[in-house]
Amino acid sequence: MRLLFIISFFITTSLFSQEDLLAKEYFKNGEFEKALATYQALYNKTPNNNTYFIALIKSHQQLEQYDEAESLLQKQISRITYPALYVELGYNFQLKNNLEQANVNYDKAISFVDTNPNYAFSVGKYFEDRSLLERAVTTYEKAMELKADLNFNSQLARIYGEQGNIEKMFESYLNFMEFNDTYVNRIKQAFNQFISEDSENENNLILKKILLKKIQQKPDLLWNELLSWLFIQQKDYKKAFTQEKAIFNRKPESLDRINELAFIAENDQEYEIAKTIFTYITETAQDPEIQIEAYNNLLQIEVETNEDTNTIDKSYQELFETYGRSLRTLSLQISYAHFLAFYKHETANASKLLKKCLDLPLTDLQEGKVKLELADILVFEEKFNEALIYYSQIQRNLKNSTISQEARFKVARTSYFKGDFNWAESQLKVLKSSTSQLIANDALDLMLLITDNKFEDSTQTALKLYAKADLLAFQNRTDEAITILDKVLIEHKGKTIEDQALYKQAKLFEEKKEFEKAEANYLNIITNYKEDLLADDAYFALAELYEKQLQQPEKAKEYYEQVLFNYEDSIYFVEARKKYRMLRGDAIN
Repeated sequence: MRLLFIISFFITTSLFSQEDLLAKEYFKNGEFEKALATYQALYNKTPNNNTYFIALIKSHQQLEQYDEAESLLQKQISRITYPALYVELGYNFQLKNNLEQANVNYDKAISFVDTNPNYAFSVGKYFEDRSLLERAVTTYEKAMELKADLNFNSQLARIYGEQGNIEKMFESYLNFMEFNDTYVNRIKQAFNQFISEDSENENNLILKKILLKKIQQKPDLLWNELLSWLFIQQKDYKKAFTQEKAIFNRKPESLDRINELAFIAENDQEYEIAKTIFTYITETAQDPEIQIEAYNNLLQIEVETNEDTNTIDKSYQELFETYGRSLRTLSLQISYAHFLAFYKHETANASKLLKKCLDLPLTDLQEGKVKLELADILVFEEKFNEALIYYSQIQRNLKNSTISQEARFKVARTSYFKGDFNWAESQLKVLKSSTSQLIANDALDLMLLITDNKFEDSTQTALKLYAKADLLAFQNRTDEAITILDKVLIEHKGKTIEDQALYKQAKLFEEKKEFEKAEANYLNIITNYKEDLLADDAYFALAELYEKQLQQPEKAKEYYEQVLFNYEDSIYFVEARKKYRMLRGDAIN
């Protein structure tokens, strides 16, 4: 008997579910008579189901059967106490152009909040559903006045945003966050729709004013954190650093937030403030390992910005004198080996240093990091087979890890450098679904390069030349790489590899700060390869070049606009839209 009941229950539930989906489909497609009949049947079977009842009312209203809807609502109101139904009744009168009765019923719905503020949840929601936003605001605000522990700030913020009342929206979200800080990240996402990188944008100024006022009136580190976040969005890292120091001084538990800010500034090539922040960490940290890491990061910036390799070498030596050459300074030793090989071309000394590191009591992961750098140096020396041995060891010892996937990518890249394009391609196909998005993207780019160009010439001369230029770029032999790419462009003009050679060369020109030459290459791609794979890359790169390097914002705006209008599927679309709106001076809302 019990089994029969269970089977019957599931069959009935399944039938209800199918009818429900069918009714929704009818309503969505504008087949309101069919929707009405289906919802009527569902409501007859379950008269206490409010969802079906409201759907039935809406179906009547879509068919302009307002009297039938009114009769049903009056009957339901007499049967149960549910104040939100007065909103529906009021709206039905509004559809009949009887605004007087509409307002009477709206007021009646809100009056229930006086006796029980909890009714605001349903009454306010029904007002929102009918786009009666002012009434919804009144409902929520009244409930919060009457019962202090109710928090409708999230609903109010959403409404104020729809109304374009940005200041009240910000205030409501911040008030909501004060009671429930688990929603901080979600609210930051909401704020991002209204602010921009422009610190003088009106909405940015409003949010900044509100946060500063809150810091003065009711000091809370949450407000400092949000102000720091706002400054980071504006790329004003110096002001963000001021806030982060204030946070750390009041809560000196961890330097992680300050360290993260330094990396953000460094990645944005704001090297001076990044150096200031890393220096602060070296002076403030009590843990020698944190100090060493900060010094290491400072030296990475020096390597990027200072051509005096002897001075940088001396700085490394001073750090080793202070902290020694032990497990504690492993990251520093790996960085120094990279510097020796790739910037001073002392590959023998670099390899010797790394092999000494392998004698330390390393974990598998630490050993993997040392071998990865050692293999990179062997590639630099064009000792490809030895490098492949180390990469393969990492893959075998650290299966399914990110470093293992990185090693697999470098196996493919090394094979590509060697001219073994088929093997490289087979490895890259596996990596397209890598858990690391960066590795997956790099793998896809290299695979497309090989796939697009390996069949055009049976000798694969052009692709081999391009791979040689890629290797030279990897070896920091930028001028030689540019020369090889010139050869590709001259000897293989009109071939599919031409736009890729132009793009690669443009990026190398940018590294050398030869921005006009980079501009010429991007324009060549746009003019002659507008329909090809790299067109959106070229448009976006050119826009950034005009904006950041050539100080021509109007031209930058023009090329960001091209990405928006012609390449909606581009990975650059969202960033291009943001940049375009900022340069145009749009009010973000």
